[in-house]
Amino acid sequence: MTDESRIWTAALVVVGDEILSGRTQDKNIAQVATWLGVQGIRLREVRVVPDDMAAIVEAVNTLRVRNDYLFTTGGIGPTHDDITVDAVAEALGVEVVIHPKARAILESYYASRGGLNDARLRMARVPDGADLIENRVSGAPGIRVGNVFLMAGVPGITAQMLDGLTGQLEGGLPLLSTTVGCWVAESEIADLLRETEQAFEGVQIGSYPFFREGKTGANFVIRSVSESQLKACAHKLEEGLAEIGRFPVTGGI
Repeated sequence: MTDESRIWTAALVVVGDEILSGRTQDKNIAQVATWLGVQGIRLREVRVVPDDMAAIVEAVNTLRVRNDYLFTTGGIGPTHDDITVDAVAEALGVEVVIHPKARAILESYYASRGGLNDARLRMARVPDGADLIENRVSGAPGIRVGNVFLMAGVPGITAQMLDGLTGQLEGGLPLLSTTVGCWVAESEIADLLRETEQAFEGVQIGSYPFFREGKTGANFVIRSVSESQLKACAHKLEEGLAEIGRFPVTGGI
């Protein structure tokens, strides 16, 4: 029986010089985080690394040990700088092999697209012992080896791979959230926020200030795996704001 109070965690390594240079804006962090949340898994940390073997190996070995799952995006394509497979294999101490099923998938996909050449065959390379993650968009599969999941850098393809993994990873209860907004400066209610959060076990309150219409305000996002705790905390925060003459806005501003 699953211990529902256990918090399952994941990390994400985003691989790519183009992300670090600013030429490409990463969209995978948000979609991976959202998908994990639905699976009852918390995305705890994200690291962006260059197309560099040592950097990827170090990130993979650090993050796979201190989290239940590790995801990587990018670096599994057909070109010479796509080295994520090699780096993960090195991190795990295994060889890189051609996965027979991946080869068959690519041969079928490219049969009407010029055939399977050496560059395209690179996308059938996996760390020894790996399983495949289905890719219904472009043929080349993702890779699962141990608790490490190698996914495409292209967000649309990553989304399909995540869809294929839905329901396959063990997780806990999904994290629920609700928002309370208020036209108030954070500094005025820092004590109220802290005291309200401490009054409810397993609840976190995030404060997100803004300046709009010439006024200072903030939205307070309350998170918990318990719907009853979530509602009770939101009610307590709204009461506390009202008591100091501030008017809470359920659902945020």
